[in-house]
Amino acid sequence: MERMVRVNFRDKVLREYPAGTKFKDIAADFAEYFSYKILIAKVDNELTPLESVLTKRCDIDFYDRSSIVGNGIYSRSLQFILILAVRRLFGRDAKVIIEHSIDKGVYCEIKNATVDKNAIKELTKTMKEIVSEDLIFTKVNVLRKDAIKYFKSEKQEDKVHVLKYNSNTFVNLYRIDDLYDYFYGSLANSTSLIDDFKLDYIADNGFVLSSPTIYNPEFTYDYVHHKKLFNKFKEYSDWGKCVGVENAADLNEFVSRGEYGELIRLAEAYYDSQLAKIAEEIYENRNDIKIILIAGPSSSGKTTTAKKLQTYLGSKGIKTHPIGMDDYYVNRVDTPKDENGEYDFECLQAIDIKLFNKHLSKLLDGGKVELPEFNFVKGEREYHGKTISLAKDEIIIVEGIHALNDELTSAIDKRNKFKIYISPLTQLNIDNHNRIFTSDTRRLRRIVRDSRTRGYTAEETLKRWAKVREGEEKYIFPFQDSADTIVNSAMIYEIGVLKVYAEPLLYSVPEDSEVYPEARRLINFLRNFLPIPADQIPINSVLREFVGGSCYE
Repeated sequence: MERMVRVNFRDKVLREYPAGTKFKDIAADFAEYFSYKILIAKVDNELTPLESVLTKRCDIDFYDRSSIVGNGIYSRSLQFILILAVRRLFGRDAKVIIEHSIDKGVYCEIKNATVDKNAIKELTKTMKEIVSEDLIFTKVNVLRKDAIKYFKSEKQEDKVHVLKYNSNTFVNLYRIDDLYDYFYGSLANSTSLIDDFKLDYIADNGFVLSSPTIYNPEFTYDYVHHKKLFNKFKEYSDWGKCVGVENAADLNEFVSRGEYGELIRLAEAYYDSQLAKIAEEIYENRNDIKIILIAGPSSSGKTTTAKKLQTYLGSKGIKTHPIGMDDYYVNRVDTPKDENGEYDFECLQAIDIKLFNKHLSKLLDGGKVELPEFNFVKGEREYHGKTISLAKDEIIIVEGIHALNDELTSAIDKRNKFKIYISPLTQLNIDNHNRIFTSDTRRLRRIVRDSRTRGYTAEETLKRWAKVREGEEKYIFPFQDSADTIVNSAMIYEIGVLKVYAEPLLYSVPEDSEVYPEARRLINFLRNFLPIPADQIPINSVLREFVGGSCYE
């Protein structure tokens, strides 16, 4: 007699299936709960391939590309399809390098092959053929030394070197067709599930691979080239090559030799050089520039950057006055609400724009202004006699989420503004096929800072992250191209430092938590890096804003 096993779907549906049933077949019975194709199962809160079979009673759920976890799986699976397509089209010697995020996709290059617009068309065709073949992404657990041997035979030295520093006896590889690859995150069940993407040729053997995002999972947007952002990534990538750190293995090599101190000093000098250049530009245009506006996504280091820029400008004899945008919140009872009926503190209308512009205009006209102070306990603006006025050569610094939105400073002439966009745009990748997401760097920074300064657990921070990212998509990223300059706050050494602080916090996420799979992915990500002590990080470093010990606190 067939043994039946019960599964519990979201505490809503109980069903029984014969032991040995594939999760792929079970997923078909729950497809109505999802808007897009199911990519992977979640069995007792562990990500489980759809080809795996049911053996015991369990709680079950699934992910499609509309979730944070599912979208990451979709993106990694698509990149593996790209890697196979390049091999089929250009031969075994052609190597894909997945560089960094840009717009709604990732920038890639191909070595040992000539890429132009026609080649991109052929590559797109080959990828679609692989999708139609419905190849299974097979997860294989192998000895680390055997994985190293395989990648040596494939002349993939980047993976050989990164696995050298992996402490696990066994590692997970994925296979499609006759090709194996290493990914630190999960992949989908088969190529047929990855059916929406676009390739756009850029230049010099480079192109962008775009796919649906969690903010628009329905289809892939047309690529929009952000020239300033792209050039800043390239600048940092070229700098990384100059100092000899292009991937995790290179960073680990510095650490293993005990030379991380020198790398810290090089990274801090690069960051400071950006601010020195900006200060010089502002100084040269000091007769026009009256307001510096600084914006960037969460955990970019805006506060430290603003403070350090004040110092650089001060060294040139320019006095600055910081104004806190948060002090111009409307009273809580007047705050707009979102679609769920909750206060939307991140929307532009949560700021008293009229008062903010009135005060800026008065200051620029030589008047005196009494600044408000927002009482977050009472939810009201208060006045305590704090006044400021501007002398002829003095400048206002405004730092906040809406700083690049001209509606915030609509009363101020464009020539009087200098806009700065800041983000940690890392050029460092784990290997040629495993990039480091800028959002992951920021998320690790925030986990560490939230634990240290706000008493939040890693679980609480991870749960809030989706809302944070939603606000960034609405209120920050659409205005990044309007910036006069971009500051890259990434520190080439920082993942090794953040590992020391974040890894224990991530292990605290309960196994039954909804964010447990994402916590595990971040733990697996950090395993690719050796730890770096924080003892040699300067007290004015942007990283001190997160790990503590900043002179600006």
